Amino acid sequence: MLLQIAGFVAAMVILVAYIGHQTRRMDANGVAYNVMNAAGSGVLTYVAFHPFQVGFVVLEGVWALVSIYAVVRAIRYERSRV
Repeated sequence: MLLQIAGFVAAMVILVAYIGHQTRRMDANGVAYNVMNAAGSGVLTYVAFHPFQVGFVVLEGVWALVSIYAVVRAIRYERSRV
């Protein structure tokens, strides 16, 4: 049951970021948007291991890695603007 709740919350975090971007309230290059994607997809990657679902693990794992890269890139950009 705990994994179901964690998966649901993680999916909601990703959807909030997506809706925020689509409604122009969040910048897809911003730190917050990418942290939300990284956190949500990271949790969903973990959930996909119980039981193991290879397609879901690959999708969410790559999503998490790309989002982490985007977080680092966004932080570097923010620091260079100061």
